[in-house]
Amino acid sequence: MQKFKNKVVLITGGTNGMGFTTAQKFITEGAKVVITGRSEETINRAIKELGTNAIGIVSNAGKLSDILELKDQISKHTDQIDILFVNAGYGKFMPIEMVRESDFDELFDLLVKGTFFTVQQILPLMPKGSSIILNTTFLTEVGHPNMSVYTAAKAAVQSLIKTFAAECTSKEIRVNGISPGYIKTNIFNNTGLTPEEIKKTIDAVIPTLPFKRFGEPSEIAKTVLFLASDDASYIHGTEITVDGGLSRTK
Repeated sequence: MQKFKNKVVLITGGTNGMGFTTAQKFITEGAKVVITGRSEETINRAIKELGTNAIGIVSNAGKLSDILELKDQISKHTDQIDILFVNAGYGKFMPIEMVRESDFDELFDLLVKGTFFTVQQILPLMPKGSSIILNTTFLTEVGHPNMSVYTAAKAAVQSLIKTFAAECTSKEIRVNGISPGYIKTNIFNNTGLTPEEIKKTIDAVIPTLPFKRFGEPSEIAKTVLFLASDDASYIHGTEITVDGGLSRTK
């Protein structure tokens, strides 16, 4: 049974990782999916793999001018969005002493301002019964060195889940969040680490995880589809943590 037949889904940052895998799952379940990405090259590559039920739009989630054009770009393809997964984002990790104002602004522009204004722009396209899912992180539950700015920005997104939910109740639109742990994605690629340093970081992290492995993007995708589905019709203003128990067992 195709749970999302005749539904239109927008996934920001849908060209790779969790966003791309979630797009695949929605399409398998009958949905038409619109994905955004920062370059035409990555969009074209993703659309080629996703197939005819996918539409790609070049849009930088950290650039307000792009976000303000997103509604008009989407309106060329569809007059409504039934499910919005605000997924676009990455982290930059460094000690407090090394954080520059530009680093701070980059993450808050992408993760906080980008999330807020994406929802603001897409909300008029969303009918009653729609669903919004924001992407946060398990790191807000623990104190972790070198992640102060990233975690603060994601904590702001967690606050938006609650306030958006309160405001969207009258619109009959559900708002929830998903809080991933360590997932097999390219999250380390924008940190400035070399491939060797990334491998060393991953090798050091794995033994500390309850199940001694990173999560699969499909494990995030399945949870997003659950939150978007009628199976979660009475779940609102809630965040589901998918981290293999890391934030609860340490």
